Amino acid sequence: MSTHETLPTYTRAQLALRNGQDKPQVWVAYKGLIYDVGRSRLWRDGKHYEHWAGQDLTDELKDAPHTDSVFEKFTVTGRLLP
Repeated sequence: MSTHETLPTYTRAQLALRNGQDKPQVWVAYKGLIYDVGRSRLWRDGKHYEHWAGQDLTDELKDAPHTDSVFEKFTVTGRLLP
């Protein structure tokens, strides 16, 4: 069993509350994993350019000026339920 399989799971509705406004956590999902981006100055107040925390950014990354390796610096906090 991989470490990610033992993580807590969250629905999209639960993720949506972790937007830095409704709850203090600033989380985003990418490829089924949820990352805590709250310590990043680039996600201050739950907003990063035209993106908002509390969302699945998997489809958005293709438009970003960076690759998915950016997620390596953040803590995986859970898994997003399909």
